[in-house]
Amino acid sequence: MRATWNGVVIAESNDTVVVEGNHYFPLSSVTPGVLTPSSTHTVCPWKGTASYYSLDVGGQVNPDAVWYYPAPKSAASNITGRVAFWRGVKISD
Repeated sequence: MRATWNGVVIAESNDTVVVEGNHYFPLSSVTPGVLTPSSTHTVCPWKGTASYYSLDVGGQVNPDAVWYYPAPKSAASNITGRVAFWRGVKISD
């Protein structure tokens, strides 16, 4: 699977986990230097508290376009160490 934004590949992996229609990529598959930590957090009742990154690609920023669960609840333990994308990030195979 491949995640692209503005025509740039930001993650690529044959090992994604699909949860609720979203592909969770291993953090290690993300292109170095494109993630900027965000102070945004949201809560999912069964996955836990999500944290976010903004994408910074070629000087263009996509705020909070990447989310992850630093300490997911046990029901979502399969997404530990993984990130998912939205806000215009295209996922393709």
